[in-house]
Amino acid sequence: MPLDPVPLREIRDAPAFRSRAEPRNQMRVMGITAGVLVVIIAAFALYHRFDAAGQAARMAFKPPPTPINVAVAEMHPVPKFLSGIGTLQAVRQVTVAPEVGGLITQIMFTPGGTVNAGDTLVQLNDALERADLANFQALARVAGANLDRDKALSARDFQSRQAVDQTQSLRDQAAAGMAKTEAQIAQKLIRAPFAGQLGVAQVNVGGYVNPGGAMVTLTDLSQLWANFTLPEKVAAQIKVGQAVEIRADAYPGRVFKARVTAIEPQISQQTRTILVQATLDNPDHALLPGMFANVSVILPEAAPAVQLPETAVDYSLYGDSVFVVGEDGKDDKGQPVLKVTRVYVKTGDRFDGKVEILSGLKGDERVAASGQLRLNNGAPVMILPGNALDTKPGVSRY
Repeated sequence: MPLDPVPLREIRDAPAFRSRAEPRNQMRVMGITAGVLVVIIAAFALYHRFDAAGQAARMAFKPPPTPINVAVAEMHPVPKFLSGIGTLQAVRQVTVAPEVGGLITQIMFTPGGTVNAGDTLVQLNDALERADLANFQALARVAGANLDRDKALSARDFQSRQAVDQTQSLRDQAAAGMAKTEAQIAQKLIRAPFAGQLGVAQVNVGGYVNPGGAMVTLTDLSQLWANFTLPEKVAAQIKVGQAVEIRADAYPGRVFKARVTAIEPQISQQTRTILVQATLDNPDHALLPGMFANVSVILPEAAPAVQLPETAVDYSLYGDSVFVVGEDGKDDKGQPVLKVTRVYVKTGDRFDGKVEILSGLKGDERVAASGQLRLNNGAPVMILPGNALDTKPGVSRY
């Protein structure tokens, strides 16, 4: 009888077949692995060779010098000052108000206009007081005539001295009534207490105003006070008569001169500050009461110190630094090669766009004043022609 064919799967699964196939499979895997390793090693060697060539080319390349502006560290006296924040106030400023109440019958001023001392502003109804004045004037005339008659009769012993005294008293009472009524009439006519500029009218004709009711403001703008505060630690440095510089946001770049005229003798327990008052002339009426003021009290100048433009200092969390420009040999043409070195410095006061250098830099050294973001320690530089920054000493601004 013919034999049935054996399935291929059963032949592969037979122990004899597996024992002959496994060594061949292992050799194949090892061969593939070795080939892959050879390829990786060859690629690494090729990359290393090309990378070494690239590094050599980069080392041979010299970057062009960075163009910069420079500033020279100069020695000048440093202006010292005490800075404060204050408010302007008029030396003479009032809200015009009546002593007595009454009906407004006439307004004799122009809102916003200027007046002289004694000019009439508002008239209140004084009809009743004028009637009383006429009555007292009539009584005074009668009393005066009776007094003259009684004195003549008394001189001839036809009238007693007691009658003369009574007549005299009646005349004096009439005169007192006249004076009182005239004062009441004067209270009904409101006048400017001093020369100045009026504000906006707060009353109208026909309106009733109470005693002390606001009618209009009057301000003398020719002279102002600047009230400001300073910390208590500077109490020994502030004196009456010191020069003061005042700056207002409304006039950028303009400086107003003043003098310290008063110092509060008490320290505020809430803020531990001293209230100081400076007086300044305001002939052109540029400044107005209520304005915010930046105040600088000028102190005697300190000893000369190194100064630089603020733009020359690189401020960072690691400290303030500058790039000092120095020579590093000469090039093929005999020209000096310039390089920068980062030097950390200690800064002091800032004033007029400049900064005081307390340590780390000497006078006459050149530093980079622009392009610091493109510089690093040892970078070659090229100085641009001209000096874009002025380093002359100035007056404090902050």
